[in-house]
Amino acid sequence: MNHSHLRTVYESGGPYATVYLEGRAPSADAETQLRLRWSELRDQLSESGAEESLLEPIDAIILVDEPTEVHTDGRTIVANSGGVLLDEHWDAALGEGDAAHYGDVPELGAYLRQECRQFDVVLVIAGQDGAAVRELSVTPDRERTENESVHVTGDNDEDINKPRRGAYSHNQIRRRVDEIIKDNARAVADFIDRLITDHAPNAVVLAGEVQGRTVVKAELSVRAEELLHEISEGGNDDDGAEEAIDVAVRTLVTKLAGEREADNSERLAESKAHDRAVEGRTEVAKAVERGAVATLLLDDAEAAEGEADIIAQAVLSSAEIGLSHDPMSENIAAILRYDVGAALAD
Repeated sequence: MNHSHLRTVYESGGPYATVYLEGRAPSADAETQLRLRWSELRDQLSESGAEESLLEPIDAIILVDEPTEVHTDGRTIVANSGGVLLDEHWDAALGEGDAAHYGDVPELGAYLRQECRQFDVVLVIAGQDGAAVRELSVTPDRERTENESVHVTGDNDEDINKPRRGAYSHNQIRRRVDEIIKDNARAVADFIDRLITDHAPNAVVLAGEVQGRTVVKAELSVRAEELLHEISEGGNDDDGAEEAIDVAVRTLVTKLAGEREADNSERLAESKAHDRAVEGRTEVAKAVERGAVATLLLDDAEAAEGEADIIAQAVLSSAEIGLSHDPMSENIAAILRYDVGAALAD
């Protein structure tokens, strides 16, 4: 994955404070909990040498009048003497997320592991009257976050369920209903195409009743079909539809994340066979310092020693960053832009 949006963080210069606050269940004493958690982390940063001028902008993000969002969504925050450089949601597993670091580079390994598992999904819950379309950001181990749902229909204002009187034959009525349903499906397909153009999602998930899914699927463009995953949840008669869709989408994302990591492992093995990959901290650090790294691979669970500096160099040299679930020497490897001999030559 490309993480060029982090370049400005690294180019701003340190020292940096990096803060991870895990997301926790809503509670009546969220404000008190949050204040105590931040107080402990703040003391750690101060003892490590962080100045008040660096910590106060973080205070302003965490100690807000309405703390529910920060408490439940969690936060990854990076700041330097110039202010806050990164402020993103952070949903680590309970008991693993709170941490604070102070140093010459930000500690973004945990944040990047979450980003590499995140998939942007267009969820389409189709019916005969169009579809509810949502944009989601989902990881295998956290609840989805989403933009507000949009109901998409065609230009025709007729209600397909409205009784029709007069001289219409049954066949005429049926044809007219079919035309309206198809018009709605075209509008949904066009809307999906615009979202693909504007936001480049990783997947399009089609849910809802069978007839609605069928007509929408028939109208999708080739590029939408390439991203398409169909699920049966979400029909009108589907009890607990929202929960069922949540489970189905997260199951899909878990599968996609596994496929992404497996693909990275396969690419690494192939690159090693052609002398275009290295493993282990020393060789990876040397290669990334010389701008020779095309893709930096991190272990999907365990941090490598000194990986923060390597990640910084990777982002600044426009390398992609990904995860691998296969064992790597010292939990880190790199796929190179050219052969090992040239990359590591003195």
